[in-house]
Amino acid sequence: MSVWLFDLGNTRLKCAPLQPDGRVGTPHAVAYAQEDIASALVQVLPPRIDVAHVACVAPESARMALLHALLARCGRIGFARTQPAFAGVRIAYAEPRRLGVDRFLSLLAAHALGGPTLVCGVGTALTLDLIDADGRHRGGRIAPSPTLMRESLHARAAQLPVAGGRYTAFAFDTDDALASGCEGAAIALVRDSLHAATEQLGAIPRLLLHGGGAAALRAHFSQAESAESPVLDGLAIWAAIEQA
Repeated sequence: MSVWLFDLGNTRLKCAPLQPDGRVGTPHAVAYAQEDIASALVQVLPPRIDVAHVACVAPESARMALLHALLARCGRIGFARTQPAFAGVRIAYAEPRRLGVDRFLSLLAAHALGGPTLVCGVGTALTLDLIDADGRHRGGRIAPSPTLMRESLHARAAQLPVAGGRYTAFAFDTDDALASGCEGAAIALVRDSLHAATEQLGAIPRLLLHGGGAAALRAHFSQAESAESPVLDGLAIWAAIEQA
């Protein structure tokens, strides 16, 4: 049976086959425009698949574009939903449905690794979620990612470049000052979250970095571990239980 996993974010679609042993196959990632989802899938999917498991935090228009593209080649489609408790993970939110399914699935993947973990996703938003060794979600934080900070500044003041520059303690030109300020804000938030997590748990948690903007932060945290696709990894856990 051909089973595929799909992670539809605000700017990127990631997908991968689910292997017979339950592991995630080689992921494919594409930046999409809503009208390009179908053509993007033609490049990576076989003509027919049996089952698609989808995690979606994108706008409804993008979700519908993916759904229509899958209906043309797929026998069964299921959408993952955040649950109060699942696969040993217990969500801290009083209203679990308000926790993004991408964060929920990343917590499943982090818990499967064992030990306390601070999960840091760097995409459109910068998200931080703490999970202890027993699978208890201790809550999280959300902020604009460095990329979104730059885009927002550029939208309000077009003379400020949307990209470019390099991180430094104190910059001598505007490009470097923007890179240093926006990247530095993210670094400071991660450091503060690590400190707060260590105080709360009484132990230093693993720092798990993922997302399109993670590479820029990784250089500032020597202890960080990289995760290529924790949302897909968590979706594989979801799929295994749902199909059981």
